[in-house]
Amino acid sequence: MAGKLRIVHCFRSPVGGIFRHVRDLTEAQVAAGHMVGIVCDSTTGGELEERLFEQMKGTLALGIHRTPMQRHVGPGDVTSARRTYRIIKELRPDVLHGHGAKGGVYARLFGSLLRVSRSRVARLYSPHGGSLHYDENTAPGKLFFALEYLMARFTDSLLFVSDYERRTYRRKVGEPPIPNTLVYNGLRATEFETVTAGSDAADLLYIGMMRDLKGPDIFIDALAAVASRLGRAPSAVMVGDGDDLPRYHEQVKRLGLEGNVRFLPPMPAREAFVLAALVVVPSRAEAMPYTVLEALAAARPMIATSVGGIPEIFGSGSPALIRPDPAELADKMSQALGDLAAYRKLMPDESTLRARFGADVMAAEIEKAYFAALAN
Repeated sequence: MAGKLRIVHCFRSPVGGIFRHVRDLTEAQVAAGHMVGIVCDSTTGGELEERLFEQMKGTLALGIHRTPMQRHVGPGDVTSARRTYRIIKELRPDVLHGHGAKGGVYARLFGSLLRVSRSRVARLYSPHGGSLHYDENTAPGKLFFALEYLMARFTDSLLFVSDYERRTYRRKVGEPPIPNTLVYNGLRATEFETVTAGSDAADLLYIGMMRDLKGPDIFIDALAAVASRLGRAPSAVMVGDGDDLPRYHEQVKRLGLEGNVRFLPPMPAREAFVLAALVVVPSRAEAMPYTVLEALAAARPMIATSVGGIPEIFGSGSPALIRPDPAELADKMSQALGDLAAYRKLMPDESTLRARFGADVMAAEIEKAYFAALAN
């Protein structure tokens, strides 16, 4: 491959799937000899994210730069944008890769400003779901998709993490007038090592952000419903953090589940998988969730909603997929916990997962997109 690059990844919140994707990508890019840096928000993330940043510090030649970034457009954006632009300008990137809605706007806007004085900045955007989850029939949705349509002219390449995401972009924004590539999220080889639940493991695990989009409320309602089907109240662990966490505590209390549900702060997925026999992903919307990939690679049986790119992992006809509905989830929980050995056989096989969702495959495809964008 011709030459080494100065690559800057720009995104807002260093939590969840976007942060995981960027960590994997930067690790592979550093191993390939590129100079890599990160620019992201300083007001989000907790102890786990701080530890992850600490682990990355010594490897990123262009450093980790954190500055306040608002989630929504507002008056504070002007100051935030100016500060972020100064940081990126000093890093002199060859490639500016934006992730998520805010990171995508910043990368394309600032990359275009840099082109006024420099001729060699590739502007790439990975939506990761983001604003694509908006309803195109609402006022906010119409505004976001109009802006996205406008931003396409300031983009050199779009990178989609699922075919669902690419189809959604085409339907809500329009056919991309620029090169676009489907590159699935990828896992490291070590993540395909089996994780076994502990001897004192709970029945069910939810791991993810504590917000309604991810369905913790669906999970809790299903727990309340499944007791009559099983003849016992199942135990559950809920791992994660978010603004809506107090509301889920209250929901558990209201439904009389306090003795059955344990809440824990964010932790690495493979540590969480030890805590329960069955993993549940009850999301209302997704792009290509790492939790699903990680759980299946670790040979953990799971139930997931048939939303976003999840059917692309399981196969669209998989009996492990449900609608984001508490009653349907309760039925599937009852089935799986009733005969877990039989339920395990419904999971995708490891060889298929490795071939489609390897981190090496992901990094190589994205590197190709970088060089193609620079060449054009």
